[in-house]
Amino acid sequence: MGDIADDLVRGVEGVGSTVSETLFEPVIRLGVTGLSRSGKTVFITSLVANLMNRGRMPGMTDAATHEIEAVYLQPQPDDTVPRFAFEDHMAALSGPAPSWPNSTRHISQLRLSIRLRPRSMLGALTGPRTVHLDIVDYPGEWLLDLLLLQKSYAEWSVEALAKARARPQGAGFVAALEGMDPTAPLEESVAVTLSRQFADYLNTARAAGFSDCTPGRFLLPGELLGSPVLTFVPLPGADTRMPRGSLGAEMARRFEAYKRAVIRPFFRNHFARIDRQVVLLDLLGALHAGPPALEDLRQAMADLLSVFKPGTNPFLARLLRGQRVERLLFAATKADHLHHTQHGRLTALADALLAEARDRAAFAGAETRAMSIAALRATVEETHSHNGAPLNCVRGRGDEGEAAWFPGLLPEDPAHVLAPARAGQGAWLDGDYGRMRFHPPRLTLAPGDGPPHIRLDKAAGFLLGGRI
Repeated sequence: MGDIADDLVRGVEGVGSTVSETLFEPVIRLGVTGLSRSGKTVFITSLVANLMNRGRMPGMTDAATHEIEAVYLQPQPDDTVPRFAFEDHMAALSGPAPSWPNSTRHISQLRLSIRLRPRSMLGALTGPRTVHLDIVDYPGEWLLDLLLLQKSYAEWSVEALAKARARPQGAGFVAALEGMDPTAPLEESVAVTLSRQFADYLNTARAAGFSDCTPGRFLLPGELLGSPVLTFVPLPGADTRMPRGSLGAEMARRFEAYKRAVIRPFFRNHFARIDRQVVLLDLLGALHAGPPALEDLRQAMADLLSVFKPGTNPFLARLLRGQRVERLLFAATKADHLHHTQHGRLTALADALLAEARDRAAFAGAETRAMSIAALRATVEETHSHNGAPLNCVRGRGDEGEAAWFPGLLPEDPAHVLAPARAGQGAWLDGDYGRMRFHPPRLTLAPGDGPPHIRLDKAAGFLLGGRI
């Protein structure tokens, strides 16, 4: 009854908010997420800086139906959500010794106000109008948690244990479960030990390049560290009836508490209000990690569409059916690690990797796109001669100073890597895909220019299109 009453109140508030936004100053709620090391913080920082100083954003403004007169920061509307620390992150990137900002570990938000004037003849008569852009930054690990809402503890246990057995990083946790009787009385010390081993496995699997490492709060526990809601694990035999007070029964109860107290509030308070979404993918990192990591990323992205509720979002539909994601961008990041002659191959690989996910969204009416981008360009391109042939390289600052780097060649046909990944191949047969870690460039920005990027303007034009 409490959940029903809460939903009714939120429904009434949502209708009032929708009417207010439609009649007065519209709000675009842009969700930004991605899995670890995909570059969410840098993406938002560069996006905000380039929206406020649009000298490097021709691809966005050329497609707009309105002229952007000004963009400025505003106090965020939600007093209970931490503010995205744009100024701190920009200072880290643009200082005399630039460094990458800290990664996303919790939800945060930032509001930009965009003053627009129609480009038509009526623009002088109607005057400018304001559109607010609320950028919501949240960890991709939390996004994957939404898939747990539709699973029982028994179903999740079967899937989670299958993943742990298939991954080398899960061997220790699987061994700890040997001989474990889920019907035995609960011993809290056993539950704590198992949950720590489970969390260690998830963290090492994520570091090895795997994408689906749920539950996400085991990776980013925050203030929940050590609480019973994070002290559960999947158990073999979870589909059998467990006596009250047993280890299995308590694990199932805590799993349901995690869904109720952690996942549902995030979905209700934040995710369900998003109408534009970008999912950042470290596709080059997955390639470097090998076929199992690439296939894990493909499956995770395909599954995620079930929680986006994609579709059109006209005014009456929002009143009757609730919020729906209108536009969904899958962006393969770190395109600056490749020469521009390979960007098309990276985009084609992202497009093929996400074909199943994009087809689901397109069928439901949402506009989707795959794109290769670099929110902050950290390299310049060079061509060197190697054995009498030209070699396309990128140059940037690495751990040992500035150097030119040949990243290898992506396949012309994405099936050359997707097929072995689907088939369960353990490693690439024709060699490895290298990866270089670059430091951010030393920025010298002209007045009116934001940080250098690759196709960030195209990404912004797609995400904000139809509203600007």
